Amino acid sequence: MFQGSHELLVQQNVKLDQDQIQRMNSEYDLVKSEMSEDLVPVNETNALKIEDNLLDNRRYCRPWTRDFLQDLSQAYYDQFHAPLQVNSLVRTADQQAYLRRHNRFAAPAFGDTASTHLAGVAVDLSRRGLTNTQYQWIRGYLQPLQQKGLVDPIEERQPVLHVVVFEKYSGKVPTSSSSTSEASEATEADPATSQP
Repeated sequence: MFQGSHELLVQQNVKLDQDQIQRMNSEYDLVKSEMSEDLVPVNETNALKIEDNLLDNRRYCRPWTRDFLQDLSQAYYDQFHAPLQVNSLVRTADQQAYLRRHNRFAAPAFGDTASTHLAGVAVDLSRRGLTNTQYQWIRGYLQPLQQKGLVDPIEERQPVLHVVVFEKYSGKVPTSSSSTSEASEATEADPATSQP
């Protein structure tokens, strides 16, 4: 089981700060990051579906997170001939604060345990409708990636698998501990749509 903890959230935020990964504190930050392609679009494919209520401007993430989604969803599709579903990608601080008011398990928008969705490095995958065999396959796929420090999966109380993907997933950052990082720089809710 991929358990979350306060310490894990702190570690993830420390890593994001070390790598100088910008958070989406406002709609302006989000639009600017989308236009500069610091955040890239995630498109539906035969292997990957996106929750219908996820707004178009929230269907973005970091390039390495998209690489991970494409790799995982294609491998899953090749195995089961069925798509995975993404429920959430990038969020703004306002969106996260709104979500936290309606979901007591949601991470805060700011602080040492802030939601990693604000950085565009996290994805929530739906667990609804997965068989035990399918879910165990996903867990088996993620475990070696977690051991290599490429992803941090968390099984949430809600039926989603929250996965944080680190920049080194795509080989964009040296993985040697003597190297220094070259910086390239959280179920969904939107205050404007008043969805829970």
